[in-house]
Amino acid sequence: MSLRETGGKVAGIVLVVVVLSLVIGHLLGTPILVGYVTSDSMEPTIDQGDGFVSIPQPLAGDVEEGDVIVYDARELDGGGLTTHRVVEVREDGYVTKGDGNPFTDQDGPEPLVTDEQVRAEALQVNDYVVTIPYLGTVVGAIGGVAGTIQSTLASTFGLGAATSPGGFGFLLIAAGLALVALAASGGGRGVRPSSRHRDREEVIKIWAAIGSVAVVVVLLATASMVLPAGVQEFGIASDPDPADDPLSVEPGGTTEVEYDVNNAGVVPMVTILEPRGDGIAVADERVTVGGGDTRTTTTTLEAPEERGLHFRHLAEHRYLMVLPPGVIHALHDVHPMLALLVIDLVIAGLVVLAGVAVLGTDDLRIRSRSSDRSVSERFRRAVGRWL
Repeated sequence: MSLRETGGKVAGIVLVVVVLSLVIGHLLGTPILVGYVTSDSMEPTIDQGDGFVSIPQPLAGDVEEGDVIVYDARELDGGGLTTHRVVEVREDGYVTKGDGNPFTDQDGPEPLVTDEQVRAEALQVNDYVVTIPYLGTVVGAIGGVAGTIQSTLASTFGLGAATSPGGFGFLLIAAGLALVALAASGGGRGVRPSSRHRDREEVIKIWAAIGSVAVVVVLLATASMVLPAGVQEFGIASDPDPADDPLSVEPGGTTEVEYDVNNAGVVPMVTILEPRGDGIAVADERVTVGGGDTRTTTTTLEAPEERGLHFRHLAEHRYLMVLPPGVIHALHDVHPMLALLVIDLVIAGLVVLAGVAVLGTDDLRIRSRSSDRSVSERFRRAVGRWL
């Protein structure tokens, strides 16, 4: 293998890893490996449109003054992920500030940032943030193209919500990832003609093809588990004269709210509900929901003695039931990411087994003069295994 071929494969693998990290990070709402900024609030440390190497919070350790963190803002710019520097550590939270801003986030409407809001930290070497120039600009351009295509398809075919920008963009990235993986593995590379008829033989690397399909299926499966999940927020008003609202309660009182767990897919889903913090409890923390079904549980919220609006949080984790529920529960108890990883590995294994059963393990060879016969023979041979 030449140095050029080796470099191409390495570049393909790096591209796959970066794209995969962006997709998974988008789905999880947490930058995985890489993230990017869309404003100039962190200039000159991170320019607008640049990316950075991110470390998920569970791996980054305790937050310290000087760290650049990605946190889930409540009020700043309407809420959402924000990348700013910690300028002060207090007992009840962190004071944050963009390096390019003249004031802190807490000088505005944003309350102190708590540990529960921190999603990741930017990697720093010798106090310098490791950046990736123009990563965010490229991602934004791809997203714009995906949005344009989505709008065109939706208006042409009346697909509506089925091609939402987020979901359609995810499908485009997943398909692109599969093509990149196939190209990086040498799929579709032609063999030099050797006969006097100058027949050209096209070779499709069977393992690259099956692997590419497995990657797309795993990404779609991960999306079905992660997109509907997340942390649900309940606002409860502690008021001595409560209004006629189930979320308006006397100080120290409690209220019950029904919580629906939906499964729009066809595969049963194991759902685990975890209260975050005090003042919230759920009747059924572990629920299995059949395909196309809905299960309802009861959430109990407690109003603190202090008057005002307070928030309670409930984390929802979803897992495709490709393993017994007890096994999924045990994996989740170790770590939610472990449960996702094992389920993805099981799904990938099933896809690979199905691909091998149908197509075999030999590369697909298609000749220009006899391609129809080669393909038909391969198809008959594959079908024959099932008859």
